[in-house]
Amino acid sequence: MNLILAEALTPGRGAREDLTELLRAALLSGQVQAGDPLPSTRVLAQSVRVSRSTVVSVYEDLAGEGYVTCIPGSGTYVAEGLPARRSTHTTPGRPAAAERRVRGAAAAVASSDPRTINLSPGSPDTSFHRNRDWAAAWNHALKQDLPAFPPPPAGDPALRELISQHLRSARGIDCTAEHIIVTAGTSDGLALVLNSQSGGASGLRIATENPGYPAARRVITASGAIPVPIPVRDGGMDIQALKLARGRFAGALITPCHQYPLGGRLPVTARLELLAWASETGARILEDDYDSEFRHGAPALPAIASLDREGRVVLIGSYSKTLTPWLRCGYLVIADPDLRARAIHLREALGQPVSGMLQLALARFLESGGLRRHLVRTGRAYAHRRNLVLAASSHLAPRFRLDGTEGGLHATISWDGAPEAGLVVARLAERGIQLVSLRQYSHEGTNSRRNGIVFGYGAPTDLQLRRALDEIVTALHVPEIARDPR
Repeated sequence: MNLILAEALTPGRGAREDLTELLRAALLSGQVQAGDPLPSTRVLAQSVRVSRSTVVSVYEDLAGEGYVTCIPGSGTYVAEGLPARRSTHTTPGRPAAAERRVRGAAAAVASSDPRTINLSPGSPDTSFHRNRDWAAAWNHALKQDLPAFPPPPAGDPALRELISQHLRSARGIDCTAEHIIVTAGTSDGLALVLNSQSGGASGLRIATENPGYPAARRVITASGAIPVPIPVRDGGMDIQALKLARGRFAGALITPCHQYPLGGRLPVTARLELLAWASETGARILEDDYDSEFRHGAPALPAIASLDREGRVVLIGSYSKTLTPWLRCGYLVIADPDLRARAIHLREALGQPVSGMLQLALARFLESGGLRRHLVRTGRAYAHRRNLVLAASSHLAPRFRLDGTEGGLHATISWDGAPEAGLVVARLAERGIQLVSLRQYSHEGTNSRRNGIVFGYGAPTDLQLRRALDEIVTALHVPEIARDPR
């Protein structure tokens, strides 16, 4: 079939971005219905005068956003959930049974359960398994001759070198492969550092952001250490409150590039103050660099590890947000040679938890430029979904405050008074929208009186996100739960 595009491609703009926007508008205009075929990549490329590879990339982007479904060997078809034109006939040339099969495939791609939209904070786009660079990297790893012994405790040397190269260019950290230890993600890395302290983790007091990452607090407690709440102010941990807190701290766990869950960035002056505090007290700074790769217009700030001159900072990184949490792979950057030696010794005793095959594939993915291309592609998609969040919430101010949108994959809406956040979350759950209350991120016994919800926008398709945002706005304004008891 032929799609009628609203306008021609704009000279000077990126052809891929421009064509993607025009096709989105055409698909939402009502001129197509679920199951309709899109023009072949060759035909569309010729009609709009772009390369066929550009059209292939555009179709892949639209599939990831939930607008279309690509069926290998058959073509690209309109997904379920788009505005349908009023018509009772089937697509010319295709039997009704085939039409139903295509529609069923489209529905499966759009959502395994169309009644539930998971807005779990921090969840990345779920289409990584379709990444061609990753498939090629995995195939390359499968063809390698495997050693007869386990992976080194610190991880594959080639992978560690490639990680250090990426961190030097992307985060400004002066590190080498020697400083890198491959981990099974953030929680594994944090536990390894805590238990590598001289004398073990038992009884150590770790300053943690309040509100902050609940899973990290659970790891600290499970390791025998004690998480101590420090309030968040102006984009990160309140350094003055940290200095005034009683008792000795062994370390401070922070998310300085995108505070979790409120958003915001720790200013450079505060970063330098934190380094000075660590130097004076002998504490370590545990820098969780969890989604620093995704900035939406805001300039990147240097990692605290890049400012460290005394080896007091341990940077904790993970591929769970940039790629997928199913990889269970991350890394530590430890400049202190004594702490690093203890961590490697402990890892040697416990065993390297990341399979050697996965490490080989990931190394190839980095070496081939696959990670860089993936970050550009997903960064563009996340920026687009962030714009959907901004547009949907624009009229909520001033009563409702939107935070966390300058980077990352999640946002927070908070407010004083009614409605009660728990009621909002429950109502949205009834409508098939899963998200969490802001109060779940506070330390026990320190709940703020401020209500709020935290939701991710990385995993849902555009269509799912639009529906979820409509439901969120509606829930915040429902009279029976939005009534202010004052």
